[in-house]
Amino acid sequence: MIGIEVDLFIAGGLMVVGVAMLLSLWRLVRGPTAPDRILALDTLYVSTIALLVLFGMYLDTEIYFEVALIIAMLGFFGTVVLSKYVVRRDIVE
Repeated sequence: MIGIEVDLFIAGGLMVVGVAMLLSLWRLVRGPTAPDRILALDTLYVSTIALLVLFGMYLDTEIYFEVALIIAMLGFFGTVVLSKYVVRRDIVE
């Protein structure tokens, strides 16, 4: 069983990552350019992964780590596709 001090630090980390997610969402909506939005979306992916890992540590279960891995793979693919679209204005080569 994890100690109460570790639970408090994990809860604090969850709050910090939640604030980071809100700020990334604000940048995603606000813009002003497409590269800014892509970077905000990528940051939102990373923050989601951190949130899931911390939540999995808090609940002491492994399922959230697997979900974080899936989101990491989808986030990487999405960032590559969106970046390619911004640079070339064409996704398919």
